[in-house]
Amino acid sequence: MTDPLTQIVTLLRPGAPYAKVASASGAWRVRREEDGIVFYNLTLAGRALLEVDGRPPVLLEEGDFALIPAARGFTISSPDPVLPKGQFTEPVLLAPGQVRIGDPGLPVTTQQLVGHCTFAARDAALLLTLLPDLVVIRGEARLATLIQLVADEARATRPGREVVLERLLEVLLIEAFRASGGIAAPPGLLRGLGDPHLSIALRALHADPARPWTVAELARAAGLSRSAFFARFEREIGRAPMAYLTGWRMSLAKDRLRRGDGSLAEIGAALGYGSASAFNTAFAREVGQPPGQYALSTARRASEEAPV
Repeated sequence: MTDPLTQIVTLLRPGAPYAKVASASGAWRVRREEDGIVFYNLTLAGRALLEVDGRPPVLLEEGDFALIPAARGFTISSPDPVLPKGQFTEPVLLAPGQVRIGDPGLPVTTQQLVGHCTFAARDAALLLTLLPDLVVIRGEARLATLIQLVADEARATRPGREVVLERLLEVLLIEAFRASGGIAAPPGLLRGLGDPHLSIALRALHADPARPWTVAELARAAGLSRSAFFARFEREIGRAPMAYLTGWRMSLAKDRLRRGDGSLAEIGAALGYGSASAFNTAFAREVGQPPGQYALSTARRASEEAPV
């Protein structure tokens, strides 16, 4: 049966083209506040204190991988010694892909691979569904092997280093998504996939989004009563079942419209709408503009952003 996470990752097309090794010593603190960027941090050696705004601090140690969502300010600092409160350190670029933080006269105590992710999809709602507020992965055997490969490549000067590193980081991102599911995750798709009942309904829904699903049908697939299924879905996913189905259909529609894959009638039919008019109405209600206008605006934006 269709794997929802594979579908969503395929739509998102995550990448990690921007990576640098940050070597730190002494007391230091770096602040980042860029909106719309998903940062990652892999601790290669030593320790660092990660403080995401609105959350308690997290101590990162060697081998820990942290994924920090968009539009969240955060600081990373030395846990010992501690820089006086309110002071920040400006990283110094030593060479492409290499920065130095803190007192250059002291030996390096912490080394991290840092950077930010890119996603081909512009669907912010889909990103928020997929990503928890903060992902910190530690003690995962599969990830430990992958992290070691990333660390070795980051420190090396082999031919093709940037290409290999980007591909490894893409896999690491997907593994981080997979490892962050379960009951400890915040409401969303990953938490739903960790539920033995809801995961069946989610897979069925993703396998055939055009089917005229009802809550009762999804509840039967999940092996729950209608009321129990509805309450459980809303609690674990964070949205009502039909709202989730509509959101997924719109995400698929946006992707096809961006790629120019089919007419409005063909796209609507593939997503369960009986006519181009019905699809047009549903899309405009959910997205805020008709599908034809959305296709034109995204094509125009892509043209403006294309390199000259």
